[in-house]
Amino acid sequence: MAGRVLLAAGALLALSGCAGWQNMLDTASADSSHVAWLTILFTILLVVIWAAVMVAVFVARRGRPGRELHDPLTIDPGFDRRTGYVVGSLVAATLVVVLVLTGLSYAGQRRLFGPREEAVTIRVTGHQWWWEVRYESQDSSRSFTTANEIHIPVGQPVNFKLNSSDVIHSFWVPSLTGKLDAITGRENQLRVTAERPGVYRGQCAEFCGLQHAHMGILVVAESQEEFERWRDGQIAQARQPEDDERRQGLAAFAAGPCAMCHTIRGTNAGGKIAPDLTHVGSRRYLAAGALPMSRGNLAAWIVDPHSIKPGVNMPTIKLSPDELNAISAYLESLK
Repeated sequence: MAGRVLLAAGALLALSGCAGWQNMLDTASADSSHVAWLTILFTILLVVIWAAVMVAVFVARRGRPGRELHDPLTIDPGFDRRTGYVVGSLVAATLVVVLVLTGLSYAGQRRLFGPREEAVTIRVTGHQWWWEVRYESQDSSRSFTTANEIHIPVGQPVNFKLNSSDVIHSFWVPSLTGKLDAITGRENQLRVTAERPGVYRGQCAEFCGLQHAHMGILVVAESQEEFERWRDGQIAQARQPEDDERRQGLAAFAAGPCAMCHTIRGTNAGGKIAPDLTHVGSRRYLAAGALPMSRGNLAAWIVDPHSIKPGVNMPTIKLSPDELNAISAYLESLK
């Protein structure tokens, strides 16, 4: 009885992990549901095969009926013939299983990566260690760039164009779709349709260096009206500071090395190396998921990024306390 209780408790504990914002079994799209179904099917089938192999090994270890242990050359034509039938049948079964799994895998690939008519096109470029996100539009005035946080409309097909600026990365948002590599000099396309609103965490799934584990991404699925409102806000230039502290922050940002790497549209900052900060204050996290967004965390990141994310390309910048406070206040206001 105690064993059954422990077994049930263990099963409940395991199932409690099948939900959350980065879990392939907590599906939010037809594509992710298909991937989850394939994963469960493959797992069950392979467990059955493993169990059958273990039974066969156990039976084989018991020895052949009638064979004396001291005479390994004892011949039993009937047993050998039956063994041949069993081996032949298992070889045929193996071939059938491999062909079936190959067919299911191929069908799943076509479903995930086949052509669809998309409503939103987003170019995602992997960097060490953050994601550049550019919303493309035939109307160039509707195109803009952000970083590490993607908003998409629920029920509308979205086409992700994936590439990399350096090493191979892999774009994966488990609750929405399967993973696909982002490769330098090659464009891969991944299509997603979210079926319910929510915030879904993704992750680089290809080892890409020291901070690979801290290369996260958020996908926010929202209604069409909320998405259009968010996009209109992102297209706009950065708002001008409304108080002296933030004006000092803008001046310090534009006059220092920050403007050489970062862009803030509507200011003189036009760097293309690092993330676009035009509306950085509206994002939920800093540094590809390393820190929740807040003025204090902005200041901590600016003054010493290597203590938070060792190995990042952002240099340590010497600032006075007043400059640090002013810049962090200004950036926090960019919403």
